[in-house]
Amino acid sequence: MFKLFSKNFWDVVARLILRNKIGILISILAVTIFFSLQWKNMRFTYTEANLLPDDHEVNVVYQNFLDIFGEEGNLIVLGIKDSTLFTVENMNAWNALSDRFKSFDAVDAVISLKDLQKLVKDDVNERFGLEPFIKDSIHSLSQIDTLQNELFNQYPFYDNFLFNKETKTIRTAIYMNKAIVNTAARKDFVFDELIPIIKAFEEKTNMDVRVSGMPYVRTLNAQNIVDEIGIFIAGALLVTSLIFFLFFRSFRATLISMLVVCLGVMWTFGIIGLLNYEITVLTALIPPLIIVIGIPNCIFLINKYQLEVKLHGNKVRSLQRVITKVGNATLLTNLTTASGFATFILTESTLLKEFGIVASLSIIAIFILCLLIIPIIYTFLPYPKDRHLEHLNKRWIGGFVNWMERMVKERRITIYITAIVLLVVSMIGIYQIKISGSLIEDMSKEAEFFEDIRFFEEEFSGIMPLEILVDTKRKKGATKLATLKRMDELEQLILETPELSKPISIVGLAKYAKQAYTNGNPKYYQLPTSQENLFISSYIKNSSSNVNLLKSFVDSTGQYARITTFMKDIGTDKMERIEENLQTEIDKTFPEEKYEVTITGKALVFLKGTKFLVKNLAISLSLAILLISLLMAYMFRSFKMIIVSLIPNLLPLVITAGLMGYLGVPIKPSTILVFSIAFGISVDDTIHFLAKYRQELQANNWKIKKSVYAALREAGVSMFYTSIVLFFGFSVFTISSFGGTVALGALVSATLLFAMLSNLLLLPSLLLSLERSIANKEDLKEPSINIIPDDDYDDEEDAIEKNASGLK
Repeated sequence: MFKLFSKNFWDVVARLILRNKIGILISILAVTIFFSLQWKNMRFTYTEANLLPDDHEVNVVYQNFLDIFGEEGNLIVLGIKDSTLFTVENMNAWNALSDRFKSFDAVDAVISLKDLQKLVKDDVNERFGLEPFIKDSIHSLSQIDTLQNELFNQYPFYDNFLFNKETKTIRTAIYMNKAIVNTAARKDFVFDELIPIIKAFEEKTNMDVRVSGMPYVRTLNAQNIVDEIGIFIAGALLVTSLIFFLFFRSFRATLISMLVVCLGVMWTFGIIGLLNYEITVLTALIPPLIIVIGIPNCIFLINKYQLEVKLHGNKVRSLQRVITKVGNATLLTNLTTASGFATFILTESTLLKEFGIVASLSIIAIFILCLLIIPIIYTFLPYPKDRHLEHLNKRWIGGFVNWMERMVKERRITIYITAIVLLVVSMIGIYQIKISGSLIEDMSKEAEFFEDIRFFEEEFSGIMPLEILVDTKRKKGATKLATLKRMDELEQLILETPELSKPISIVGLAKYAKQAYTNGNPKYYQLPTSQENLFISSYIKNSSSNVNLLKSFVDSTGQYARITTFMKDIGTDKMERIEENLQTEIDKTFPEEKYEVTITGKALVFLKGTKFLVKNLAISLSLAILLISLLMAYMFRSFKMIIVSLIPNLLPLVITAGLMGYLGVPIKPSTILVFSIAFGISVDDTIHFLAKYRQELQANNWKIKKSVYAALREAGVSMFYTSIVLFFGFSVFTISSFGGTVALGALVSATLLFAMLSNLLLLPSLLLSLERSIANKEDLKEPSINIIPDDDYDDEEDAIEKNASGLK
């Protein structure tokens, strides 16, 4: 019954498409215009990818910190390591450069050498005052010598904040307006104001200015993502069109296919705009993915059309058969591919959900476009020429097909031994896989800003903020000496950790206050005693409001204090050890009943997000396997066939995971997509092979060997074609400057190549070896969905001829 319904359904679809050509083309044009109007809603992300759900504990803690102290990733730093800086002209130019940024609305504050203040004791009024290191401008080298002596030897409070006294590296801190740091205005400031001003300064002084900080790095990295979208799309179009032309030797067929996938890309951008999603490092991959996935659809449809034309020469009948014969198979293979992407929708990560929704909708869209446009366009075109049909002889691929058949016939044991060895070796490699939670690891290593990141790591121990929030559970508890002593103990551990920079907190300010109270003697840069604290507190209370340096370190109630440190780009294992060491010290130093101390910051949130994604990887891959297994169960109605079909598709995933371990490719947000994507695509080959195998069984009166070899010869060629397109299509991503994107492209390409060989060698071998167990009429009875309808030309010929006049 279902077979009849399916057959009738596709007959109706074929008639509707071919009889309503103009209306369908107008509809496609209208939808394309509609989607193009949605492009204005597209926007590029201006924040780091938050991989955790909003209600996750780590996100809640981080949001609590932001509510108290505001955005912590708003610091841009400029640095110079050049002995010529310490001249009158260059020092004044450097200070003028820093002053210039103070006038911009995008900037909250600028702290440079000229802005540094000495905290001085006023004994007459019993208060502290501020006195600038540089009162106006530098007039002589003696002033510079005095400045260096004071900064590098007498005021440790500023050491490793604005200078490194060991290497004489100087830097300026630019704090961006927190209200715009995560908006498009950040990009305008960086590209239109910051970069041009710095370049002009470099040309004038002939000094190299290093620039870094999360707002700057994020802006340039986001621009790299935008720039690469066009490169990926152009690369995917070039590679797939070239391979397509080599297969078909037809400019006409190639141009038709390019038209279809270009419309698919336009629809993809329209879907992103319609859903008001941001273009992230993941969604930026979808347009070229649609090209790579859409071309195999075009291959199946155009190849079928040319086969039919060669067989009987009737164009109308050929186009109808393209839809009725290939429609089911193409629909089901696109559904399985979409299913691999759609499983991300069920994860708790917003980033992955959006990627899954856009990718799965776009795959269905490209299927619809292929099914509608290709048959309709060919109704207006003349018959293919003989040279366009030459590839159907497949002589050039005959050697490969013969090799496959010979291997399955004569080397089945070799195939099994190879598969087992690869499985064992890969399992060993899997245990060597590491998880990476670095914010900057996937950034372009060739980019100038990446070199600057390494510069600041070497000079100031990193740019990635790590925050420790101390809740004293009472007002003004943060300024109590007992709290300061506990924070100081924690800061000692931070100082002993080479991967972390010198901490900045109220503790340093308290030490600076004691130094000022002792008339600036640097050896008294330490926490005051209880008795000293009484006198110092009275000086602080009498000080004017412009001496209030606490606001950056303590909230307005005095209940919360922060310790800010910056972290190098380190591996996840090191980061976890550092977090564990810090937490151990916190538990030991801060009693739970009096304090609540939490570790947070962008770097830690990203690490936790990556680990969270690993769990989601297992979930999404399991869901993909389950979903596709259910679909195959519905198609074949054989549990044994599901098990047999899964083996050649899971083995390539294991091999790829093993390669990641051996090659040192870590699990991270970019590479985590490899497995679900590859499984969703590779299982298409299995569906095509098993569908043809079942058809051959019925045609050959259940003769197993004859059916396997016949399926291998016919389905193997199309599987080879599509796998080659997919392999080179995904290889386009290896031209990326982002390490994660390169790894994604290389790993998916490798997985699909392994999957093709596995489906062409291991799957038929299993069918032959287990023929008595799985290949019988009970296990492979009439399927629920007749994927490849029987070629009953004679039975359909009269009906087709009746329709021909209406279709013409």
